[in-house]
Amino acid sequence: MKFLDQAKVYVRSGNGGAGCMSFRREAFVEFGGPDGGDGGKGGDVWAEAVEGLNTLIDYRYKQHFKGDTGGHGHGRDRSGKGGEDVILQVPVGTQILDEDKDEVLADMTELGQRVLLARGGDGGQGNARFKSATNRAPRKSTPGWPGEERWVWLRLKLIADVGLVGLPNAGKSTFLSVVSKANPKIAAYPFTTLYPNLGVVDLGPGSRFIVADIPGLIEGAHEGAGIGDRFLGHIERCASIIHLIDGTQDDPVEAYHTVRNELAAYGGGITDKREILALNKIDAISEDEIEEKAKLLEAATGKKVMRLSGVSGDGVKRLCSEAWRIVQQVRAGVAEPDEEGWAP
Repeated sequence: MKFLDQAKVYVRSGNGGAGCMSFRREAFVEFGGPDGGDGGKGGDVWAEAVEGLNTLIDYRYKQHFKGDTGGHGHGRDRSGKGGEDVILQVPVGTQILDEDKDEVLADMTELGQRVLLARGGDGGQGNARFKSATNRAPRKSTPGWPGEERWVWLRLKLIADVGLVGLPNAGKSTFLSVVSKANPKIAAYPFTTLYPNLGVVDLGPGSRFIVADIPGLIEGAHEGAGIGDRFLGHIERCASIIHLIDGTQDDPVEAYHTVRNELAAYGGGITDKREILALNKIDAISEDEIEEKAKLLEAATGKKVMRLSGVSGDGVKRLCSEAWRIVQQVRAGVAEPDEEGWAP
């Protein structure tokens, strides 16, 4: 399994090192006094968003991460060495949740972002710390403080500008392979896409955006039917969605409502995103059938319907240009679409 988008891991920071009880033992030095050093701090456990990762597969084989214990104090006022930190490297877009998944502890949306998961325990104090005017030879030192421990969930939500949705076999993978250099599995049967795929669409200098293709949805996906809706989290961050409708099926309106109902049942604000509706596979049907089904969709949804074919390339560039226009508007904070746009 190459793609893993959630993992449960155990993290424990290191204990602090114990303080030392020691007295100076030097020739010709009478009443040398205490010289026990403090213990070192235990190692922390961090999570860091790094470049080059788009899966949590590394945490399938290792789930326990522990910081080092701090070194103990030594005589001659020498402090113990601090414990080594442990860093969990995660993809950008990873959320960190508590064990019950009730609270999001951190959202790693920026490259290089670091979050402390467990702080190492402080080191204990050596007996030199307890010297006073009335206690010239303290025989007291303290142990190090224990580290923190917890179970956390790592949940990846891919960072993409546009999400592809539709029924199984709607042509999403073919579309992604045409508009980008992604190489998803393509076959003439449903559920060929078993995990999300990312592709970069490059329309020219400064015109680049990321598209996420997720496995197809069927009726009852929110209840676990088919692959279910567990991958919908990967399009929650998208600026817009491209909804592909298979033009060769008998009832495109029913197909549209099936997917929209599953998106609404999932929640996450996906149904509030700007949607581009496209009738796909027009190379496999006649002109009259294309117009008939497109008008049915427009009447049922109140939205313009684009026509395209991932196989022949008809309408693909125009759809990508429209998607890029919406991405630019969302990045600029434009809430409502402008009057311009593609011509049907």
